[in-house]
Amino acid sequence: MKQALSIAGSDSGGGAGIQADLKTFHAHGVFGASVITAITAQNTSEVRAAWDLPVEWIRAQLEAVLDDSEIGAAKTGMLSSAAIIETVADVLDARGVKNLVVDPVMISKSGYRLLRDDAVDALATRLVPMARVVTPNLHEASLLTAAKIESIDDMKRAAERIAALGARAVVVKGGHAPFALAVDVLLADGELHELRPDRPARERSVHGTGCTFSAAITARLALGEPLLTAIEKAKRYITRVIAAAPDVGHGHPPGGHFYFVGPEDWDG
Repeated sequence: MKQALSIAGSDSGGGAGIQADLKTFHAHGVFGASVITAITAQNTSEVRAAWDLPVEWIRAQLEAVLDDSEIGAAKTGMLSSAAIIETVADVLDARGVKNLVVDPVMISKSGYRLLRDDAVDALATRLVPMARVVTPNLHEASLLTAAKIESIDDMKRAAERIAALGARAVVVKGGHAPFALAVDVLLADGELHELRPDRPARERSVHGTGCTFSAAITARLALGEPLLTAIEKAKRYITRVIAAAPDVGHGHPPGGHFYFVGPEDWDG
């Protein structure tokens, strides 16, 4: 069975972070391992608090997984400090981990900062150059490029600037932008593509979509698919996950990661 690794924070509400990544891996038929970088107290409405794990604990988790598992692809999510980013980059580089998907998590939907100001440079100089693909949303792409993004053309310019940092490919996610509802911009192999949903976009805000999208790309890369194919399939998957969001919590609901199965499919 193919294996993938998520290096991210834990979401106590179950909709984002490690929890969303492992659900997504499993939905794609990939076994998921995890390295927890932070513990958050959050639900569908807000992030109330977050605590970083010590870097030696993060390193120990990484080395334990990589000593035992054949990881076909890995992704990073919440890496809140420069020290954590440096630790993760050092281990991944030393172990020659390939197919790295960098989701530059910076802020929650409720506005809680998940990346310290002094860590943005470490992210740009250490992890982004190692990435097979980077998947920023508009806010994250703006911070990485120090430029406003107010159009699809701005998204394309941002993708080019992030690629210039060393990433082999970049997906700038349109999300709920009024000028690009659910339209993403992909830069790969020097070519720009606009990725549009294959069904009408849903305007409802769903928790953990960035984590889920990047985890889906990671899973497809672990399965050995070409990058463009992996991203296109991840786009179709996240569109369906959003459409199938269950009625859970009082804020932004989590995605419906297993939209294709239900209780009736289990006869145990």
